Amino acid sequence: MSFFGFGQSAEIDLYLDGQETRKTAEVKTEDGKKDRLLLYYDGETVSGKVNVSLKKPGSKLEHQGIKIEFIGQIEMFYDRGNHHEFISLVKELARPGEMIAHTSFSFDFSNVEKPFEVYTGGNVRLRYFLRVTIIRRLADIVKELDIAVHTLCCYPEMNNSIKMEVGIEDCLHIEFEYNKSKYHLKDVIVGKIYFILVRIKIKHMEIAIIKRETTGSGPHNYTDTVTIAKYEIMDGAPVKGESIPIRVFLADYDLTPTMRDVNKKFSVRYFLNLVLMDTEDRRYFKQQEITLWRRGDKVRKPNIQSPAIMAGTQNLENTAAIYGQQNDDNDQEENKSNNLSHENGEQADTAPVKEDFLRSQSEDKLNDSVPDPFDQGTTSPTDRSPESQIQNMKREEGDGQNDTGVENIVE
Repeated sequence: MSFFGFGQSAEIDLYLDGQETRKTAEVKTEDGKKDRLLLYYDGETVSGKVNVSLKKPGSKLEHQGIKIEFIGQIEMFYDRGNHHEFISLVKELARPGEMIAHTSFSFDFSNVEKPFEVYTGGNVRLRYFLRVTIIRRLADIVKELDIAVHTLCCYPEMNNSIKMEVGIEDCLHIEFEYNKSKYHLKDVIVGKIYFILVRIKIKHMEIAIIKRETTGSGPHNYTDTVTIAKYEIMDGAPVKGESIPIRVFLADYDLTPTMRDVNKKFSVRYFLNLVLMDTEDRRYFKQQEITLWRRGDKVRKPNIQSPAIMAGTQNLENTAAIYGQQNDDNDQEENKSNNLSHENGEQADTAPVKEDFLRSQSEDKLNDSVPDPFDQGTTSPTDRSPESQIQNMKREEGDGQNDTGVENIVE
């Protein structure tokens, strides 16, 4: 809006290279809504064009320079005046002067480091964005464009199961087990709960996924706990010796990877909370931390041959054609000589027969199904190997099953 001739006399448009075909991701905004942003990964180049168009044809725009910035920023909601920038790259697009027509500028931030994933929580927001600034004497013209960044991880080398015995003295003794301690965001949590001692009337049991966000330090330390999902695993009173299976699919929930001490500003951790409720509505719970990580999508590369490979293939075909023609000529000459030898009463030698190599069916592994190492929880116990099976929880001796009188908990 222009006031007494002053105001924004130009518009800025940002175009990123390949934005028509680039993947997008949903990112939560500060007001709780979700926007779809172009998706980038660590080390990818961010390039494109900046188009500056004048609002009034024939007018001119005086400026003190035009620049573009690539910024990675952490914003604390309790301290909105201070923004912590962990990435700040600047490129000059134009020197001070006048602009009399629509102008386009190219920019390129090569192999930009993006160490953290975008995140919007209860008290903090981490974002990446491009900022174009037309510097003027009175008021700058600024345009910002946010992008999404995901951090991918490899399959963890150590991924032990979680096994723990918990309970209430002389009242309850249970043993629970989860198949892994680290899960990717599309994984399945598989577990089992075994009741060793039950002396209270339990009517309900559920498992919850809890996200705990910690921001700041010292007097400005804030912890925000959110229950992402609840999953009922039992309805009714269990008996001693009963085993309850657990299977939770993570793909349906809004989760992010675990973040630990991001730029010494905030952390995001996830817990599995096992909750039991008795007939008097008293709740008993036990929390166990798990690690979440993002796995890259499996993309099949198209079978596109490069010009060099196509040229090499063509050369091989030409050579084969020439070789075949020579063999035909040789065969014709051999036939003529054989006919001549038959006419002379001589016995012709039998030509050796060429045999093709056959692939043994027993060693053919091209059509064999390869097991997915990430799909440990979706196979049945009978289909898994002994090493990957979850061992059945054993009842300890002296748990009082065959005893008479008062039962004691075995430590």
